[in-house]
Amino acid sequence: MENSRANSQRRRSWAPSSMSRTLWSSNESPTRDFRSNDEQKGVNVQVVARCRPMSEEESRGKTSSMISCDEIKQQVVATQNTGSKQTDKVFVFDKVFGPNSKQIEVYNDVVAPAIAEVLEGYSWTIFAYGQTGTGKTYTMEGEGRKYKNGEFHENAGVIPRAMQQIFDVLERERADYSMKATFLELYNEEITDLLAPDEAKRPLVLMEDGKGAVFVRGLEEEVVCSVDEICAILDKGSSRKRTAETLVNKQSNRSHSIFTITVQIKEPTSPTDHESEMIRCGRLNLVDLAGSENVLRSGAREGRAREAGEINKSLLTLGRVINALADNSTHVPYRDSKLTRLLRDSLGGKTKTCIIATISPSVLCQEETLSTLDYAFRAKCIKNRPEVNHKLMKSTVIKDLYTQIDSLKQELRVSRQVNRGYGDQGDRHSSDALRKQLMELQELYVYQQQLTVDLKDKLLSTERELATARQSLFNLEDRCQQAEDVCRDKETVISNLISSGKELTKKTLELQSDLEGAALDASTLFAKIEHKTDLEETNRQNVENFYSQLVQQLQELDEGVSASATSQEQNWKAIQDDTRSFLTSKAKAIDELFKQIENLKELHASGINNLDGSAEELHQKSQLALSRLSSELSAHSSCIMDLVSKNASAADAINNGLKSNMNDLGSRLDAFVKQQKENHARSHHTSKSIFSSLVSFFKTLKIYTSKLTLIEEDSQTIAKQKLHAFTTKFEEFSAAEEKLLLEQMSELLANSSSRKKKMIQAAVDDMLESASSNGLKLNQEISEMQGLTVETEEKWNVFIQTTESNHVEDSGAVEAGKLALEDDLQCCMRELSELSKQQRLSEESLLDEIKANFDSEDSLIKNETAANEKIHTRFSSVVASFLEETDDATRNLTLSAEKDLRLDREASEKAELLSARCIVSAKQARDSHSGQAAEISRSARKCLVDDYLVDSSPSLGKRNMVLQSREEIESLISLETPKADNAVAI
Repeated sequence: MENSRANSQRRRSWAPSSMSRTLWSSNESPTRDFRSNDEQKGVNVQVVARCRPMSEEESRGKTSSMISCDEIKQQVVATQNTGSKQTDKVFVFDKVFGPNSKQIEVYNDVVAPAIAEVLEGYSWTIFAYGQTGTGKTYTMEGEGRKYKNGEFHENAGVIPRAMQQIFDVLERERADYSMKATFLELYNEEITDLLAPDEAKRPLVLMEDGKGAVFVRGLEEEVVCSVDEICAILDKGSSRKRTAETLVNKQSNRSHSIFTITVQIKEPTSPTDHESEMIRCGRLNLVDLAGSENVLRSGAREGRAREAGEINKSLLTLGRVINALADNSTHVPYRDSKLTRLLRDSLGGKTKTCIIATISPSVLCQEETLSTLDYAFRAKCIKNRPEVNHKLMKSTVIKDLYTQIDSLKQELRVSRQVNRGYGDQGDRHSSDALRKQLMELQELYVYQQQLTVDLKDKLLSTERELATARQSLFNLEDRCQQAEDVCRDKETVISNLISSGKELTKKTLELQSDLEGAALDASTLFAKIEHKTDLEETNRQNVENFYSQLVQQLQELDEGVSASATSQEQNWKAIQDDTRSFLTSKAKAIDELFKQIENLKELHASGINNLDGSAEELHQKSQLALSRLSSELSAHSSCIMDLVSKNASAADAINNGLKSNMNDLGSRLDAFVKQQKENHARSHHTSKSIFSSLVSFFKTLKIYTSKLTLIEEDSQTIAKQKLHAFTTKFEEFSAAEEKLLLEQMSELLANSSSRKKKMIQAAVDDMLESASSNGLKLNQEISEMQGLTVETEEKWNVFIQTTESNHVEDSGAVEAGKLALEDDLQCCMRELSELSKQQRLSEESLLDEIKANFDSEDSLIKNETAANEKIHTRFSSVVASFLEETDDATRNLTLSAEKDLRLDREASEKAELLSARCIVSAKQARDSHSGQAAEISRSARKCLVDDYLVDSSPSLGKRNMVLQSREEIESLISLETPKADNAVAI
């Protein structure tokens, strides 16, 4: 401990406490090295951001946070909520410390490297900048000091930790050093010394020397030897700082404070060369700025409001200086406030600078936080030109001390003269202090006189160096003359610029009226833009409504078309089912007809065989009476001829009727096809014409059916009449024969007559029963055909009624159907012609046979026994031929029915094929319509929703333009001349 005090006394022997001038900024200080600025590289100001945690009140109020700190990427993200939009603004700094950061982390990362450079001879400035209540004083000074074990409290700030590091390094290196501290306060643009006694506390003056260096006159420098002394000085000055409680901060600094440490370290040299000893000087400025303050939020009134105004004014000037330096402006407003004059060398000068920007995370401080971040981010662009402070020689320090002694003596003399006659206690204390300082300086003077003898020896060598320096001075004077010439040229340029400025100011007055007119035009344009925006919104609403209605109508149309196509498919399927059922029923009817024809054939064969047996028996028993029957046979032959002729004429009439009906049907089909071709676009009328044609066809079919029924009834009646006449004539013949043979053959005749009557009656009854049964069956078939026709007609009527409005017939299919029907009709006509020819041949052959039979009977009657045998033979041959012809006719009728059935099947297959095509075409039309409706919907959406562009950019708001009045613009003219004169003087 005693050694430490001895070392302190030894250090203080050449660095006494004094009220010297503290240089804050300079252009070319005599204590700096005169090195060219071109050799120095600019260094950007280091900027650090620190965010405080949420306060208790903010946590209780659940205030949202707008700040996000990324300590890895060194980014601060500020979230801004503007209406319904949220935007993020990113700021990148050299270091970023979040709400959970510790004091030791901030110091180790930011301040510790700066302390090492201060001990190397650099000047450093570290100051905290930000809104009030964000932790500036906490960061710089902290809370608490040291514990008993010598360790710092975890909340200790930058200043005590920096002092501890300086002393630790100096003690570790066993360096010979001295350290001085100053602590000043800037309150309402007045500078006061926080270390001066209360009775001597007075405003200090900020002055400049002849070389532009700024210093505070009368600022005391306290010599410190330990961290404890510095902490005591710090506590003393902090207690004197002006603070007050506001709504934002319970202990808000109302002034700026600057704590400065100056370290002088003697570098070791040879033990004998005391005069050439060099002293390395480093300076550390620790600045705690007062926070920017929103008067409305802080609740400041009267005096506090004035304090807040002065604080914001000085900080605003600091921000302007930062902007000017960041923009490389030619004019930097350092002189607008004392704070910027004190920090001039730290912003754009030869001092290294670090700014610690403190911010609040609360959204309530959004405006102040964004302003702080913006100024801090721009401060990164400021470049300083740091230089190592020039190492002082011991002789230079002695000369400075002599100068200080003289100035102190002069001040003491002036003080004695001023205080003469006044015996107040304050003046006596001041005189004692001056007397004490004077004694210390006299001790130093004695010591320096001893060194003066040694310096005289070096004076000669110094004079020789002075001659060399004079030669250099002559060269410098030449350069100075050249510089003065350049200055005169610049003065000329500046005068020209001043005149140009006046002309520009006058033109500004002329442009002001144009600007006012432009403002009126802009307001009119804004009104038009608003009207256009409203109109565009109305159009957009109409387009959206039209699109929704179009989509709904397309859906309804699609559903209607789909339902129509489905109904048409069902109708075509019903037609196919009806056609198949018709073919099935017709096939069954034809099969039944085949069976009836076969039964009729068998019945005819059995009847003919019975007649053949009866004829044989009659031939055997009545050969004697054949001659008498010639007249009857001739009459019978004539009746048969008449019957055959009538049957032939009736058959011809039926054939002619069928032909005419076929021709009529063909002509109607031609007319129908022609009408289909002409009215293809109008499917409704086409369906009606088909319906009328089919109705007439069904009517004609009913007529022909009734005619066939009548013909069948007439044929049955004629057959009955003929059989009755034949029976009557046979009875008369039998009676005549009985009368003729009564005498000879009474018994034989009676037996023969009875047998003949029984046989004929049985044959007649059999024939009548067969004819009546055939008639009943034919009537049943005709009634079934009529019922089927009526049922088909009813179904067709239902089909026409359901498909009347939707059926569209394919003209090609109609043409093909027409050709097929024409082919069928021609085939039917050919078959009818062949059937007619076969019938005529059959009738002619039957007539020839009957005529030949009667001729043979006549010859038999004439020739009796011989002719009877021939008649029997011929009768047998006629029966055989009749049976063969009956078989041929039955076979031809069967073939015709089968061919008709086959044609019906082919027509049904074609109809089914046509129906299938119509069903497929209906499905394709439905699918095509659905696809087209979907395509229309997509096109409408693309056109009316996707491609319909609406200007979504936010409308420009009307900007209020503040125009300077004519008096303000004219005042610029009067202000330019003195400013220009000052610029020339500088």
